[in-house]
Amino acid sequence: MKYTLLSFPATAVALGLLAGNPASAQVVTNATQAQSGTYAVEPGHTQVGFSVLHFGFTNYLGVFSNVSGTLNLDAKNPASSKLSVTIPVDSVQTTSAKLNDELKGDQWFDAAKFPNATFESTSVRITGHNDAIVTGNLTLHGVTKPETLKVHFIGAGVNALDKKYTTGFEATGTIKRSDFGVKMYVPYVSDDVHLRIAGAFEKQD
Repeated sequence: MKYTLLSFPATAVALGLLAGNPASAQVVTNATQAQSGTYAVEPGHTQVGFSVLHFGFTNYLGVFSNVSGTLNLDAKNPASSKLSVTIPVDSVQTTSAKLNDELKGDQWFDAAKFPNATFESTSVRITGHNDAIVTGNLTLHGVTKPETLKVHFIGAGVNALDKKYTTGFEATGTIKRSDFGVKMYVPYVSDDVHLRIAGAFEKQD
């Protein structure tokens, strides 16, 4: 199905907000004002992006999707918050269908043997007004290593489309893929993998 610009639902909502639609929800941008509670990953708007330096020519991008998991958010005492996510490895996408298949194969992620990557937080350290360092155990390709993410709170409020209370974050970090046994073409394709994650969570209680 093809959409014109004005028929796309998100565009219609945006136009409604610009027109002062009273149904639009107020979004808070101060992390301490977010609602505490148990949240589930909203997979449609959660993306795990990655980039590697490809033969010294380009920073090549890809993304994982269909993420699941939970966030136990304590807005008043963020250090006690907990995050647990699962990323299906075979969701990997790049601009090359051939490369997508290769990345799922046994020379790279070996999705058949190791279908999921997981991240379980172990500590949250507040570093600024809306910022924190989240440390946790990343399991990828059957290997578990401690990794850290820089996390920035973006906003929270009722989603104008589905009326669910939602909170969102951006996270960045760098891992070495060889630490997890994914060594194909190192160093021609960089060992360092830069992560940029968009995380959306819907409140469950």
